[in-house]
Amino acid sequence: MNTKLHAVTDTNGGPIRFFIPAGQVSDYTGARALVKSLPAADWLPGDRGYDANWFREALVYKGKTTCIPGRKSRAKPVKYDKRRYKRRSRIEMMFGRLKDWRRIATRYDRCPKVFLSAITLAATILSWS
Repeated sequence: MNTKLHAVTDTNGGPIRFFIPAGQVSDYTGARALVKSLPAADWLPGDRGYDANWFREALVYKGKTTCIPGRKSRAKPVKYDKRRYKRRSRIEMMFGRLKDWRRIATRYDRCPKVFLSAITLAATILSWS
């Protein structure tokens, strides 16, 4: 079974929330699942996969400034703060630290619930150190 991992982190790259949909599902599904439970923040960096007008409007409605580059297929380019977008590397480093755990990197667990449990356990231990 193939899955994707969507995560919300704090400003230091510490994991807060996770969501695992099926692998062939659009990134918009993960965005929709996590948008209701976002932490208090002034701005939110995100991957190009989250570039959707409804998602940007939902974040503006919640009082957050988006820092998501537009998809290459967009007719009109979207402006974003490139300096702030570089801080998204902290999120990528969090994923890298999770993949230091062999069980997560090689996807030993085939059941999504067990896989999410392993990710949560690894994230808890990483946040202590």
